[in-house]
Amino acid sequence: MSGDRYVIRAQNDLHFVTFTVIDWMDVFTRTDHKLVITDALNYCIKHKGLEVFAWCLMTNHLHLIIRAKDGLLLSDLIRDFKRHTAKKTIELIETGNESRKEWLLNRMQYRGSYLKRIEKYKFWEDSNHAVFLDPHKPEMIAQRLYYIHQNPVRALIVDEAESYIFSSARDYAGEKGMVDVILLL
Repeated sequence: MSGDRYVIRAQNDLHFVTFTVIDWMDVFTRTDHKLVITDALNYCIKHKGLEVFAWCLMTNHLHLIIRAKDGLLLSDLIRDFKRHTAKKTIELIETGNESRKEWLLNRMQYRGSYLKRIEKYKFWEDSNHAVFLDPHKPEMIAQRLYYIHQNPVRALIVDEAESYIFSSARDYAGEKGMVDVILLL
């Protein structure tokens, strides 16, 4: 993506990525908005060749450890995922019972007005902050996994990572989570 200094060079290798809502707006506070993300992840896993190893959805960002299956481009999967989830979430904001509807849509429209490629609303920041995870450095992978799962604990949403349902911490604790992840450890 333009302006992103974290470029995905090895399209089929493991990466830690972060997708952030523009201006860090707290969009994912409603369950139906969160389910857009989990449904899209599962769809991409089942039909698009995305492999998800860890994830955590917070109110304004999504952390993932992912890769694309051989022959596919991770950048393309990310682009399609972000486009789809932006469109679906904006539709829910427009048609749902969102008390902050006007403010959210105005902010997204304002941010989109500066970009010719945006028709109406800008939802996600362009950067993915993609960091290559070297399979020969398991401590680096474990550190990112821990970081992802501790997000809701650090935010004081839960006491224990596995209590947060919008995360793969449940899978790593031996329970079935909402997204079909592949366990790393």
